[in-house]
Amino acid sequence: MEGIDLTPIINAVIMLITVIITAFLIPWIKSKTTESQQCSMISWARIAVAAAEQIFTGDGRGEEKKQYVQNFLEEHGFKIDEASVSNLIEAAVQELKSGKLTLK
Repeated sequence: MEGIDLTPIINAVIMLITVIITAFLIPWIKSKTTESQQCSMISWARIAVAAAEQIFTGDGRGEEKKQYVQNFLEEHGFKIDEASVSNLIEAAVQELKSGKLTLK
């Protein structure tokens, strides 16, 4: 009596597992990492804005504050464009002025 060749079935199961991992698991991991990185960047931006507000007092020092925040974020591993930095700063300043700034 000859044995049944299960190789095609095993290959199909391995292929199915690979497709599931590629289609669902990897994007899920990437989305969680991105979300975590975004939360981290926002937290660091809040800290940098609060620090810049303390360091650079007086009128007309907005560019110095902005440069400080951008340098601070880059020192912490965040390479982002100037428009995104401006948006982060504006959001953090608004939170700071409204008394809702949380450093978490």
